[in-house]
Amino acid sequence: MSTVTHTSGQKRPDVAPPGRPTGRRAEAAGSGIGGRIFNGFSHLFLVVWAIMVIYPLLWVVMSALKTDSEVIRQPLSLFPKSLQWDNFARAWTAGIDSFFLDTLLVLVFSVTLTMLLGSMAAYALARYEFRGNRLIYWMFLSGLTLPVYLAAVPLFKGVYNVSTYPVVGQFLSPVIGPNKHAMLILVYVAWSLSFTVFFMHSFFRTLPHSIIEAAMVDGASHSRAFFSVMLPMAKPGLISIGIFNVLGQWNQWYLPTLLMQPVAGEPKNQVIAQGLIELSVNQGYKSDWSGLFAGVTMAMLPVLIVYVVFQRQVQSGLTAGVGK
Repeated sequence: MSTVTHTSGQKRPDVAPPGRPTGRRAEAAGSGIGGRIFNGFSHLFLVVWAIMVIYPLLWVVMSALKTDSEVIRQPLSLFPKSLQWDNFARAWTAGIDSFFLDTLLVLVFSVTLTMLLGSMAAYALARYEFRGNRLIYWMFLSGLTLPVYLAAVPLFKGVYNVSTYPVVGQFLSPVIGPNKHAMLILVYVAWSLSFTVFFMHSFFRTLPHSIIEAAMVDGASHSRAFFSVMLPMAKPGLISIGIFNVLGQWNQWYLPTLLMQPVAGEPKNQVIAQGLIELSVNQGYKSDWSGLFAGVTMAMLPVLIVYVVFQRQVQSGLTAGVGK
């Protein structure tokens, strides 16, 4: 830094003119301006993205409160002239109630089994070294690369040929045959197990090993240590992967359509995604668009409520492995 000499012979640092920052002050000022510009663009992008996400959801909900003529003549408007709450009652009585019950019945058992089996397999693969450990782990991961459409023919033939086997057909076909909830539950578990094992395997590896060793020293068995010690510690990860499984299985349409085909003489079992498609197809020329939007809204709201209620747990579960 340059200096100036006074008449007394002493030297002092050169003072820049007012209003013109030098050195670190200039760098801080420049970075502050660039940071504000970047923050402005990022906030603008987030606002545009929020509008793109929220507007379609709001449009569906408000369309469920319109009349059919308003849906057709003013499709992009958000505000109906009067709120038509009877659209929801009409959609509910048209079959949404049974679709909801079938979907909840399937999800309660499929998500529970997926979480139980997936967490047990992930814990064993993450904590115990044995021959074939990595092979089993990579076999689970290979399931993530297999499109479900490639398994359509084996699944279809396996489900519809289950009654042809002498022993299996006699005892299990009423439970796991075509158009049965149990078969769809088993397929959902197999379909969701790969991602559950992959997610929970990474989460269990981040947990401290000293705690499980202390539990074993105190006399706990392997199963007791898992259910009483490790599983409660993995609660954030369980909540996160559980919500992902609920969302994925709730929105699943292909597998129920493939496996839950109506059988003559038996009640029709359909989940919510199938029910909405059938509701729109069976209308024919009635054009009950407001009732269809009401059905879509009722199918959409549980998913939104689950995510809004557990969003903090999802975020903490996703970032727990990074923080540790």
